[in-house]
Amino acid sequence: MTKKVLGIYESGSTHWVGNAFHVRTMFPTHRLTHQAVSPFLLLDYAGPTEFPATERPRGVGEHPHRGFETVTIVYQGKVAHRDSGGNPGVVGPGDVQWMTAASGVVHEEYQEQEFARTGGTLEMVQLWVNLPKARKMAPPAYQTLLSEQIPAVQLGGGAGFARIIAGEWEGEQGPARTFTPVHLYDLRLREGGTADLRLPSGGNTLLFLLRGSVTLNGAHKLEGEAAIAPLGREGDDVSIAVHEDSLLLVLSGAPIEEPIAAYGPFVMNTQRELLQAMEDYRAGKMGHLMAAR
Repeated sequence: MTKKVLGIYESGSTHWVGNAFHVRTMFPTHRLTHQAVSPFLLLDYAGPTEFPATERPRGVGEHPHRGFETVTIVYQGKVAHRDSGGNPGVVGPGDVQWMTAASGVVHEEYQEQEFARTGGTLEMVQLWVNLPKARKMAPPAYQTLLSEQIPAVQLGGGAGFARIIAGEWEGEQGPARTFTPVHLYDLRLREGGTADLRLPSGGNTLLFLLRGSVTLNGAHKLEGEAAIAPLGREGDDVSIAVHEDSLLLVLSGAPIEEPIAAYGPFVMNTQRELLQAMEDYRAGKMGHLMAAR
């Protein structure tokens, strides 16, 4: 049974995060509610933005998270990260950083030093994935998924290939560990190809086009930059005709049917838990970063 395309939407807002990430927010928006995207919470598309060389890396300084996970996928450029759990790292083209904030973590994100010195194009996606109540106060965790660790599956019809970041595709298992069923595929599509995808039935599925031009199920055109198509929960098949080389991110997951209380970098189940998160951060219970630059 074919999944129904529920609509095609552009970004809800455009803004800067710090001075390094010029983002278009695809959700949440008034068109894509929590119920329509759960277990996902937010999708920001940063770039592609050209930055001149600088000796002082651009970025966003120390800030907290609790109750969910951040997933950073880099397409161009390099981003440096470090957090209060002692996890430094550099995320480059094709790499994925999967940070489970859970009970609380403080981190910072900056353009990597050498990338900042030479300048260049930065393009990345940051996705927030909700955690179920039973995992919100678990210890934080951190996964570095290098490009070479992410399996790629060739698509039929000469349509390119899919990198399996999380979940399973044709026997290939993505390296990301998740706490609810999540499938995350990075598709690199070739002009003239046709791909038939099989996705889980019963969950929320979204197709995010970074750039390019495709037609879904023979009738719904997704083109340009930063466009997203939510699909119906019923059915499991989607057909994609590729009109020009395209980048497409496929998100699919089982909804978390729990209440949400959210404020900025905290996503909990009740207002009381939300207030506690704010108090814990102010009291230093999520840690702090030592000066490094």
